[in-house]
Amino acid sequence: MADHQGKCYCGALRFEMNAEPVMQAQCHCRECQYFSGGGANYFMVIPEAGFKYTSGTPKYFTRSDLEAPVTREFCSDCGTHIATCRPNLPMVILKVGTLEAPSNAYTPQLAIFANDKQAFHVVPEGMPCFQEMAPRK
Repeated sequence: MADHQGKCYCGALRFEMNAEPVMQAQCHCRECQYFSGGGANYFMVIPEAGFKYTSGTPKYFTRSDLEAPVTREFCSDCGTHIATCRPNLPMVILKVGTLEAPSNAYTPQLAIFANDKQAFHVVPEGMPCFQEMAPRK
């Protein structure tokens, strides 16, 4: 995969990605709905080694009330959510909308957490859709 660049809304936080995604999906869970403003979260999972910030430093948020919370990385100036990291997973869960050219890098393969899907969320016809997390291969 060719290099892809991305940034937050205000441009203070910039990154580059140079890795093949191991997963490209949309998530409909309630947590993702909060961070997306109500829609599904369009994301790709890439190896940590294929992602780096090139400008700025993200702010981090991790819930303290969960047993194994994720850490969300976002711009401290404009609030754009860039990435999520899960404990013990050497991957970056990258928000596709932060890429400079999302259409050139993203083709969703599946939808997850459809049990929380809102009536206005759209899953493309024929795309695999799971009520919770997709089974691991």
